[in-house]
Amino acid sequence: MIDLLHTPEASRRLESIIRPGLLCAFDFDGTLAPIVPQPHLAVLPAELRALLVQVSAHAPVAIITGRSIDDIHHRLGFDPDFIVGNHGLEGVPGWENTAAQHAETCQRWKAELEAAFADMGADPGIVIEDKRFSLSVHYRQAANPGAAEQALDRLFTRLHPIPRIVWGKMVFNLMPDNAGHKGTALAQLMKVTGASNAIYVGDDITDEDVFRLRRPDVLSVRIEHSTESAAECYLDKPEDMAQLLGVLIERMRAAGAANWVQAPAPITAA
Repeated sequence: MIDLLHTPEASRRLESIIRPGLLCAFDFDGTLAPIVPQPHLAVLPAELRALLVQVSAHAPVAIITGRSIDDIHHRLGFDPDFIVGNHGLEGVPGWENTAAQHAETCQRWKAELEAAFADMGADPGIVIEDKRFSLSVHYRQAANPGAAEQALDRLFTRLHPIPRIVWGKMVFNLMPDNAGHKGTALAQLMKVTGASNAIYVGDDITDEDVFRLRRPDVLSVRIEHSTESAAECYLDKPEDMAQLLGVLIERMRAAGAANWVQAPAPITAA
């Protein structure tokens, strides 16, 4: 029995989900990488990188993040099978045609926000992160974060079209209202890969779109317990990720699981 997830029910679910056909998907910030004061400082720790490479020998690995693909790729240090950026808007196979429309909308929002900040008297601690297909407005370093949060919340209602707001840790994520999200992205990855089941680990409000799927073939794991989360089970702290990855590797290796989406190496004549 695996006691990492605290309850016998959660442990049984984890044991039942780890079998050939598993898709392993993870959030990045706060899940694989520690939360840092400035987004550009985040990087995947070497220990987890090595473990994820081992996981990928037995199952497809997907990183589903709020960051853009261009931003996240160099922070990983390895090539997962799938990188999905912008909370599910970028990098999902089969959804490429809507990307240009989302990019146009985000550029319009950015121009409107920059004009509004100039009129209000810009606080250098409020930063717009342009992810092309979505925007993230960070206010962790604002002079008065509480006041900045309220002002930004009011400001977003004046944007055209009104965005879907996904709250994060001291950040507002602005997304087109008709766009997909992390939950629909995971479902699409399962469809295109033919995965029979999946595990997803996340830590934030943006991951609740996956947690709320409540599919019997998807095990959702949250970093740190929250009574308000829809996740099935949780890890006590981010440092427990290494132990969870170790369990995945051990059980999939014992089951003889192989990553079926990776093409086998060609056989060359001696």
